[in-house]
Amino acid sequence: MTGTGPRRPRRTTARGLGPRELRTAVSRHRVLLAGGLAAAAVAAGLSAVAPSPEPAVQVVTAARELVAGTPLTPDDLVASTVPEALVPAGALSDVDAVVGRLVAGPVRRGEPLTDVRLLGTELLRQPSPGGSDEVVVPVRVAEPAAGALVRPGDLIDVLGASPEGGATATELATAVRVLSVPELGDDPGEGALLVVAASRATAGRLAAAAVTSRLSLVVRSR
Repeated sequence: MTGTGPRRPRRTTARGLGPRELRTAVSRHRVLLAGGLAAAAVAAGLSAVAPSPEPAVQVVTAARELVAGTPLTPDDLVASTVPEALVPAGALSDVDAVVGRLVAGPVRRGEPLTDVRLLGTELLRQPSPGGSDEVVVPVRVAEPAAGALVRPGDLIDVLGASPEGGATATELATAVRVLSVPELGDDPGEGALLVVAASRATAGRLAAAAVTSRLSLVVRSR
């Protein structure tokens, strides 16, 4: 026998781990803890630099393609939420207030509707050669195809001639701005219908000539 004596028992923790295993476990947990803290710090940093959501507002948009002169129904309209920065000036927000009004020009599906896209006094706020004392006037010219020659924003002259024919025509309106060319379908009736902005005096001449003359137009500019 040797004189080494009895072997000292190995110390263990409550879970049966020796000092070396305990240090390894602690080291491993430190790595995991450090990784978790780093991930949390990255997430917090990204959250801090991420842009906050833009404020959004409700606007009325077209549910389908619309042609000029379309009387709007609930099926033509959608209440959409869009970022405030993308909302055009004069955008309309109340669907019920838009139903029944007429579209001044063609509208694309999804396009926000604004006050100047619908027939009404808002269209008269745009600069016009006729000045500020203007009214909205419907004008029906004799030639049905004349409506295809103009679009909203054009300046036109309106001429009146005798229904029996004649060598001359009277100039009834000069440089009036077209607001809308309503779509009349396959049967245009007695001619093309235009909606123009004109002074009150010019509107009176056009109204009188509508029952006594055959009206035609000349496009001045676009």
